[in-house]
Amino acid sequence: MTLKKIMVAGGGTLGSQIAYQAAFHGKDVILYDISDEALMQARERIEKLSPSYQFDLRATPEMTDQAESRIQLTKDMPAAAADVDLVIESIPEVPKIKKAFYQQLAPLLPEKALIATNSSTFLPSTFAADTGRPDKYLALHFANTIWLRNTVEIMGHPGTDMGVVNALFDFSREIGMIPVILHKEQPGYILNSLLVPFLNAAYKLWGTDVADAHTIDRVWMLATGAPRGPFAVIDVVGLRTSYEIFSQQTDPVSIAVAAKIKNRINRGYLGMESGQGFYHYPNPEYMQSGFLTGEGRTTTLA
Repeated sequence: MTLKKIMVAGGGTLGSQIAYQAAFHGKDVILYDISDEALMQARERIEKLSPSYQFDLRATPEMTDQAESRIQLTKDMPAAAADVDLVIESIPEVPKIKKAFYQQLAPLLPEKALIATNSSTFLPSTFAADTGRPDKYLALHFANTIWLRNTVEIMGHPGTDMGVVNALFDFSREIGMIPVILHKEQPGYILNSLLVPFLNAAYKLWGTDVADAHTIDRVWMLATGAPRGPFAVIDVVGLRTSYEIFSQQTDPVSIAVAAKIKNRINRGYLGMESGQGFYHYPNPEYMQSGFLTGEGRTTTLA
């Protein structure tokens, strides 16, 4: 099974990276999003990836130009779905949005098309029936900065055909990833089953005003020798993803955390992608001399 023509649904941080990674490795990519504004933002994200590939992977300008040329952007779903081999869904982590997307997409796809979700929190069995082809549907979960953190988790549901699992394993190899296959469904896969509780604990310390973000990171880095703390990781993931998760919780602590995250988002502090989250980029404070010792410490925003 050859997967050559790829539709990526959602041009956010990871959707744009997935589209670029696939195109960089020779796939023809159609990136679909819902509006001209969303597509413009996706195009900006894609263009910013070329310097990273040139620096981190030593790609030539010719190689990155070719990658960009293989990506088409559209808000026309029927056109995006026509004759694709694989759809990778990377839209917001909101169940009703995902269900509506799959139900609209289902009648537009050719029979051969496989569907994968990049959801970081939901099980594929939650949406399998909505796809209209549950046997050809699974989860394909990428980590942020996928050209460097190039693991991808493949997780089927009980009705996924093993041939589809194998096809996505081969596809992942073809686009420069290191695939791992999970034996059963697990919320959060392997990566987020480990990472999310860690980040949530940090968020709750910050959200209830126990300590500011930089102090929390300093403690973690000093005590464990880690190169970055939880809020530096959060900046890579992006604050909007965190907000989507916390805003769906109803306990008082999560409500307080969501409100503080929303305050930062409203100020334009989205994380690494916007140049500021809990740190300033491209030279974040945690990489600067004196950060761990507290010398030259600046107060972080609420």
